[in-house]
Amino acid sequence: HGPQGGDELNIIHAGSNYGWPVITYGVEYGSGAPIGEGTSKPGVEEPVTYWVPTSIAPSGMTFYTGGSFPGWRGDLFIGALAGQHLRRLEIDGERVTAQELLLQGVVGRVRDVRQGPDGDLYILTDEANGGLYRLEPVE
Repeated sequence: HGPQGGDELNIIHAGSNYGWPVITYGVEYGSGAPIGEGTSKPGVEEPVTYWVPTSIAPSGMTFYTGGSFPGWRGDLFIGALAGQHLRRLEIDGERVTAQELLLQGVVGRVRDVRQGPDGDLYILTDEANGGLYRLEPVE
């Protein structure tokens, strides 16, 4: 959850340098001034994916391993506070191969997402009177 734009997903490896704040795809809020020295630098790991120009404000996330949505097994789900959606990322090894926005503008700011013991996905919103939603397959 970074500056204006530049939210990123990293796969953490022991001993690696991920660069913040020396490299980033984001800019300062308000002024739009650059942060650090650019978007890449030798010896610094690049993010697996990043979101620009607008931050999605990532919150909770989970890898899906359940049985309710067999086609989604192994996918990563990320709540988006600013984006007000649930984002599904298809992962192949250490690469994001596709992204899908779910529930955009439907439930509000998604604070957290978890897989339940029943294999469904549960979404918690970040509102004064927030909601808990269950995403289940249509039969």
